[in-house]
Formats: sequence, structure tokens, C-alpha cells
Amino acid sequence: MSAPTQPADPAAAMLRVRQLTARFTTRSETVEAVRAISFDIASGEAVGFVGESGCGKSVTARALMRLAPEGSSVQWGGSVQFQGRDLLRLPEAAMQDLRGRRIAMVFQDPMTSLNPVLSVGRQIDDMIRRHAGVSAREARRRTVDLLGLVGIRDPQRRADDHPHQFSGGMRQRVLIAMAVSCEPDLLIADEPTTALDVTVQAQILRLLKRLRAELGMALMLITHDFGVIAGMVDRVHVMYGGEIVEHGAVDDLFAAPAHPYTRALLDAVPRLTQRGGAA
Repeated sequence: MSAPTQPADPAAAMLRVRQLTARFTTRSETVEAVRAISFDIASGEAVGFVGESGCGKSVTARALMRLAPEGSSVQWGGSVQFQGRDLLRLPEAAMQDLRGRRIAMVFQDPMTSLNPVLSVGRQIDDMIRRHAGVSAREARRRTVDLLGLVGIRDPQRRADDHPHQFSGGMRQRVLIAMAVSCEPDLLIADEPTTALDVTVQAQILRLLKRLRAELGMALMLITHDFGVIAGMVDRVHVMYGGEIVEHGAVDDLFAAPAHPYTRALLDAVPRLTQRGGAA
């Protein structure tokens, strides 16, 4: 059980998660993937969640959207207060209105997150029309602007292309454009640079940082890489075995990690030089 991890000004918290649990039921057993964690995120704040695969980071993110992994049976517990409403107890219709408009998510694998039979422009158009209630012409204008905003060249033409016609990095940019299309208050980025080479990874991270500044969004960044965390967030939560085992301001945690698991993660970050001066 973790104590709430709060922003510098707790009164400014937009998101208040208290005693969040996630239990998955199989034929033979019940597995508790997230164990009574608590944390806050303030408006405009960037907060990181770091830990190895299977520690509960993505399940935590999906709880905020109330999205169960496909084919699974999950029971949520605790409370997720977002702008005064408990998301775990909202009717599904209300959640559908909130997803994409107030909270949006960039998933790990853009190829499985995008519909392969629809153009990328059509998919962004549909998101805008669903939440903004604008005409098809206005939705397409906004879509083209968004594709240009995330760095896709010739956005007017590329809007008619399908996901397989884009590289992995460009597909991720399309997902980001879709996620920010309605200027959400909270953007969840779940391993947004997985399977991308280091150059493209750096470009995507710079893009997320710029969009956060321009749109004033809060950012919840999920990763296994402390190197990514270092330059992207204000505070960080270290997860292990479904629990938050350590949390704090990024500079403080890097300077004086208290938990053995945190120290092990930091020791695993590649360095330009090794002990003894070897390159």
C-alpha cells in the first residue's frame, strides 16, 4: 500500500488516484497486477512511471481510461478522481465522451492501434467529429493542421495514406496527432518510443515535450528507461510488483535513490564510459 504521491501544490491536483487495485481473473487464479497505489497529477505537470515489464505501469494507465486488455477479465478497485468525477464509477457512455476529449492515450504499438483499412486522415477526422461536433470539412482542415504540427511532410496528401504506408516513427506521430486532436487535459504516453531507433526516439520525445508546452497538457509518461525519464518529467514513480516503491522529484531521486530496485534501475542506464575509463 502506497501513500499518495503529491505534486508541489496538492490543491492543484487534476487527477487523484487512491488505493487503485487491478485484479485479473483466470480459470485457475486471481492475479493482483496493481496493489493499492495512490498518486496525484496536477494540471500541466509531467509525471513519469518507470519499472520493468510486468510491474503494473500499463495496467495503471489503462485504469485511468478504464480500458481492460483485450480478452481479459479485470476488476478495478479504489478511486480515480479526475476533475471531481470518479472514473471507475462513471457509466460507460460518460467514459466514451471523456476518452479522447479529456484524457487521451498514445499506445505502445501504433500498427496495432491504427485501423489498417482506413486512411490516417479518416481516423483523425472521426475523432474530431466525435468530440468536437464539427463538419467533415472542418474536421479535415484540423486533421491536416495536426499532421503538420507533428512533423509529417505534405500533410494534405499524406492524410489519405493508410498506416502501412508510414514508417514506425511516422505512425507514432499519427497516433500523437490523434491523441492531441481534441486538446486533452491529460495525455498518457505508454512506452511511446518502443521499437524505434534512438534518433527517432529522440524526435518523438522532443515532440511530446513541445506539444505539452504548447497545449498546456499534463503528461503521464510510462517507460522502463530512466534515460527517457531524466529529461521529460517533473516527478517520477518507480513501480515494482504492482506497487509504487519510491517516488519523488526527478533530480532528488537521481541524486539519492533510496530503494534497492531504484538503484538497480539507475545502474542499468548505459553510460558513455565504464569504470576504469574504458570507452
